[in-house]
Amino acid sequence: MTQKWKENIIKIKPYKAGEQPKGDGVIKLNANENPYPPAPGVGALLRGVGSDRLRRYPQIDGAELRRALAREYGLDSASVFVSNGSDEVLALAFRGFFNSDKPVLFPSITYSFYPVWCELFGIPFRRVALGPDLRIHPCDYRSENGGVIIANPNAPTGIALDISEIDEIVSANTGSVVIVDEAYVDFGARSSVELISKYENLLIVQTFSKGRSLAGLRLGMAFGSPELISVLDTVKNSFNSYPVDSIASAVGVVSLGEKAYFEMRARQVIATRERVSAALRKMGFSLTDSAANFLFITHADLSAAELLEYLRARGILVRHFSAPETERYLRVSIGTDAEMDGFLSAVSDFLQKGKQ
Repeated sequence: MTQKWKENIIKIKPYKAGEQPKGDGVIKLNANENPYPPAPGVGALLRGVGSDRLRRYPQIDGAELRRALAREYGLDSASVFVSNGSDEVLALAFRGFFNSDKPVLFPSITYSFYPVWCELFGIPFRRVALGPDLRIHPCDYRSENGGVIIANPNAPTGIALDISEIDEIVSANTGSVVIVDEAYVDFGARSSVELISKYENLLIVQTFSKGRSLAGLRLGMAFGSPELISVLDTVKNSFNSYPVDSIASAVGVVSLGEKAYFEMRARQVIATRERVSAALRKMGFSLTDSAANFLFITHADLSAAELLEYLRARGILVRHFSAPETERYLRVSIGTDAEMDGFLSAVSDFLQKGKQ
């Protein structure tokens, strides 16, 4: 019996998310989650949600959340899009904007979902090599293309581009859509949202998951010219009719209203990141200059894969990317000070073990 039908099944290598712990007491530093709770108003809202609210469908266009985001960023609501997580926003953007026979350009080391979407949607792409300093260099994005996507800060390196460098990339690519993925922008980088008034082909994508501690909610947004936002609306309504749910939308509005809390927690993460960076450098590690809520670390005298397994045995999860360009590095999310002290203690023990 032939199984010819198997020839028509899509064959792609899927995105692989970070390991999820299966027990209690694990220090989870592998998913770039915020170690602190959402703003107090979020908890108050959720405690007051009545079940009657759930029997009705949410606003189809997320208008209330769009208005709140427009106020926060000084934009018109027509320049704001909301969806079920920034990954959904990005997937819709790939489908809506990258339809050329020319390759989409993105860095050789970056968010590993980008090539997955390209393969899923049949989009040609080309990885652009980073410099030896692991930085994105704008001059490398001047070749003919069908679109450009840059994570800023980049992941997993954590290195951020200055807004002038983003401007240089967009100005060199006015014939295609440029997407700047700002998932980690809240931890030390400058957003490029202000550039959308200058460039109609620029789309900025952000998320509530990282800086606002709402990863479990799946809430993402995009900012761009009304024409780009209109395309995202069209693609979403043709592909996935499910809008942002009513509770997520309300939580997003409340979270935006608690700016002082949000900024305080971001400063806390940054302070811990800098303290841990200094401690790791004293242990002989090399680190990129991270502007994100994680560190990208390597050590000339030890195996990243072996350290990964040692930490896992100690109940500490970090992330290792086994591709040749990244196999010497570990990505370590910033946890609470107590969690990071546990991590540093375990790393110190591993180094001492290697000296014996």
